[in-house]
Amino acid sequence: MVLKFDCVVYMNMKKQSTIDEFFKRKHSSSTQDSKNPLEIVLDEDTPTPNVPIIENRFKKIVLKIMKLILNWKKVGGKNCAFLHHTGIECTSFHNVAQKSCDDLLNEAHDIQNVFETFTEEERTNNRLRLKATIYTVCLCAFQGIAYRGHDEGSDSINKGNFREILKGIGYFNIEMEELFRTAPKHALYTSPSIQKEILNLISTRVRRMICEEINGGKFCLVVDEARDQSNKEQMSIVLRFFNKDGFIMEHFFGLVHVPDTTSQTLKNAIYSVLSRNNLDLKSIRGQGYDGASNMRGHFKGLQALISTDCPYAYYVHCFAHRLQLALMAASQGVVALKKFFTRLSFVINVVGASSKRTDQLRDAQAEEIAYKTYVDELETGKGLNQIATLQRAGDT
Repeated sequence: MVLKFDCVVYMNMKKQSTIDEFFKRKHSSSTQDSKNPLEIVLDEDTPTPNVPIIENRFKKIVLKIMKLILNWKKVGGKNCAFLHHTGIECTSFHNVAQKSCDDLLNEAHDIQNVFETFTEEERTNNRLRLKATIYTVCLCAFQGIAYRGHDEGSDSINKGNFREILKGIGYFNIEMEELFRTAPKHALYTSPSIQKEILNLISTRVRRMICEEINGGKFCLVVDEARDQSNKEQMSIVLRFFNKDGFIMEHFFGLVHVPDTTSQTLKNAIYSVLSRNNLDLKSIRGQGYDGASNMRGHFKGLQALISTDCPYAYYVHCFAHRLQLALMAASQGVVALKKFFTRLSFVINVVGASSKRTDQLRDAQAEEIAYKTYVDELETGKGLNQIATLQRAGDT
């Protein structure tokens, strides 16, 4: 039994003594068609024949709601419960649910019907364009080159590696060139979002292959974090393990953005990556980090937190970081290098302490960029030749 209530219809008919005109009962049983719908609803104790139990429960709920309305003349007024439930705005729960129901029952909007409108030729052309995009994405990823260019406009001479490779494919294949030239704007499959989606699928497949190579065995973690060009803290994860042939393998496993570099945050990010890829945390047999306090701390460092959960995950100070510390200590004994970095720090302090000197430096940089651009020594494009502040020299 399904009851349908329309507030607008009732407000236009509220002078009537009964509500059977706008409570419409829809049920396949022909035996109940002769009964008044209002009588069926008000009959709380007698279950309706040929109606599921859940619909009889719904009948009781409707009865309780109807008993709350003592005066039917006030329906449609300021405090009308029906109008309050329906809502005036189109974003109300009732209107959203009604819109979802209408969309569900509308067969013309079914995704299957939308796909069936395409011809076999259109499907073939779309697959060819997508295959060309996938091949180009894989090629750029394998060669380790950038995808996008500084200017990808129609008038740009160099639109970046991705679009130039696609252009080269069309140059040697007239059919592919015609496919991309006549393709609709929504089916080019060359947007940055499509590139990222394909890259994400490739990375997922690579991680799955690494997990299959580990095959439930033991592995070691090599983790480091650094800040990228956009000042976001990124943590890289490398897995080191023995393969089935007994050779030591070391594979880059993922790059994770972390909001901060506290040991607890890094631990949660590492555990999340390993859990998503079905790697047992108890199988960790080694940890390799730098010598920062948040990494090697004996009590609250990352190695201490992981060692608590994995007693056999022994920590080893990264040998590359050890070499870096040794070179830094050795460079302090070279007089020329020590003087150079001392004077460099002095220049940065002098310029940064005065806004006037900072403005003079920026004006000088702008003049130099303008001159080199004029004599064609610098390329122009989006994001190029920006005037930046002086960066303090670091230990690395």
